[in-house]
Amino acid sequence: MSLPVTCTRRYRTPAEVAGDLGVDLRKVLAWIRTGELRACNLATRVHGRPRWRVSAVDLECFLASRAVQPPVKVARKRRAPEGVTEYFR
Repeated sequence: MSLPVTCTRRYRTPAEVAGDLGVDLRKVLAWIRTGELRACNLATRVHGRPRWRVSAVDLECFLASRAVQPPVKVARKRRAPEGVTEYFR
C-alpha cells in the first residue's frame, strides 16, 4: 500500500511553498520573519544561515487564516422621520 503524495513529505522548503502558492520566495520568507507563517529552523548553527522548513499543518493553518469569506448581509431597516406616519412598507 503506497501513501498519498501529500503524506509522504510533511515538511516543505520556502522555495517549494513559494512555487506552490505562485508567489516570490522573498514573500514567503517575509511571512516567516513576521511570524505569519510558522516554520522550523533546521540550521546547525544558531547564528548561521537559516534553513527553514514549513510543515503541511502550519501551511494549511496559514492558508485558512487568509481565506476570504463573503461578508454577512445585514438587513437595513428604513426609519421614517419623526412626525411622519408610514402606511406602506
